[in-house]
Amino acid sequence: MKNNKLPRRIAAGIILGVLVGWACHDLSADAEHAKQLAGYFSLVTDIFLRMIKMIIAPLVFATLVGGIASMGSSRSIGRIGLRAMAWFVTASVVSLFIGMALVNIFEPGVGLNLDASHPAAVTAVGTGDFSLKAFIGHVFPRSIAEAMTNNEILQIVVFSLFFGFGLAAVKRAGHTNIVDSIDELAKVMFKITDYVMAFAPIGVFAAIASAITTQGLGLLWDYGRLIAEFYIGIAVLWVVLFAAGFMFLGRSVFTLGKLIREPVLLAFSTASSESAYPKTMEALEKFGAPKRVSSFVLPLGYSFNLDGSMMYQAFAIMFIAQAYNIDLSFTQQLLILLTLMVTSKGMAGVARASIVVVAATLPMFNLPEAGLLLIIGIDQFLDMARTGTNVIGNSIATAVVAKSEPLEDEEDDAPVARSDQPHPAGQPASIA
Repeated sequence: MKNNKLPRRIAAGIILGVLVGWACHDLSADAEHAKQLAGYFSLVTDIFLRMIKMIIAPLVFATLVGGIASMGSSRSIGRIGLRAMAWFVTASVVSLFIGMALVNIFEPGVGLNLDASHPAAVTAVGTGDFSLKAFIGHVFPRSIAEAMTNNEILQIVVFSLFFGFGLAAVKRAGHTNIVDSIDELAKVMFKITDYVMAFAPIGVFAAIASAITTQGLGLLWDYGRLIAEFYIGIAVLWVVLFAAGFMFLGRSVFTLGKLIREPVLLAFSTASSESAYPKTMEALEKFGAPKRVSSFVLPLGYSFNLDGSMMYQAFAIMFIAQAYNIDLSFTQQLLILLTLMVTSKGMAGVARASIVVVAATLPMFNLPEAGLLLIIGIDQFLDMARTGTNVIGNSIATAVVAKSEPLEDEEDDAPVARSDQPHPAGQPASIA
């Protein structure tokens, strides 16, 4: 949607959602009545997110396959994948260390003095099987139809890799009809995205109103310290991410920041990375990142590069330990970081995935699972910040990987990669 008014409409939806939610909470007779009112708002949010999810699978497939077919060689894909994974791992480690360091400095849980011996089971959150073995087995789809039905992005990526390589081979043999059809499919999906995005302000309004109706503004005051300190940590992480981007992109990283304002605001307000995916792709294309790179790196980042979520997990686990007066040595904290590095890679496609990972990690270090109840109530507000941060991290990662691509490869692929990607005036030509 070529509409600069959308970010302002989304911001208006957030403000209106807070006001309406506050009024509904105060006017509700009891908690059950508030839940019923919130249910109507949630219905609107669910409809919007369903519309988003219905376009994610075909959009990822079309853009990724088209990008691979335009590369023409497995050497390019291997090089891009290696650079992307190196960035993802480094960013994950840095995010975890920032979260762990800040929670040790702020100590938001100190003073709560909760009793760890009090029996309180957390049954609302399933931990699932987060072993490395289960994750590797889950990467490969049993059926592409099943993967698309469940929006398993990583499985779609794997199938698209095979399909893209096969299509590239057919293309070299002189058959281009399928390639053209894939490109047209991508254009159609982006047009559908424009239609869906028109409903974004309404979906945002409903999401915020639902949360405030149920929890009330009082919850923000009760947990104000934790929320404020987490948002300070998020701000620090943003500075680090843009500083890293500046090292590789120079001043153009600020241009990228302006271009991704809309998808970041959308992800923040809906607490859904999926809702921001189409707009993030568009922003990267405007920035000058070639589709053959962004269509490969961005979906991969949705599974391996969740900077905000990584910092949140370290923050949440240490907060729970402090709340129960449990001292963790430096070695124990380091082990927690390494554990999160592995378990978080099974997060893709799981609702409220970060809190599920926290629930799975707590028993590994004999931390009380009941502590999860401390943050579940405010998780919506924490989820908004970490989701917006994930979009920023993936955008910068994709732009950096695109910048690092040798120009001669782009010249080789010029007839395909450049034909539908003119550089807007003022955009950094070195990226394309």
